[in-house]
Amino acid sequence: MNKARLEAFSDGVIAIAITIMVLGLKMPDGASLAELLKLVPQLLSYALSFTYVGIYWVNHHHLLQLVSRVNSRILWANLHLLF
Repeated sequence: MNKARLEAFSDGVIAIAITIMVLGLKMPDGASLAELLKLVPQLLSYALSFTYVGIYWVNHHHLLQLVSRVNSRILWANLHLLF
């Protein structure tokens, strides 16, 4: 298997995870600052989750730069990482 296909698959899975996280965000009930402040814990949780997913994504790309060829062990390890 080509290393680029593995990278593309992993990027797709991570993009879907980020999209699902965004769908969990709620809109404020009103247009006031007080209504927006009620959502601060949710926004901070999203920011922290996005940061963690971003760290996994960057480390994944650094790891794949070291790989010269992809075999079944790497495929299974990648699936476990993405799980």
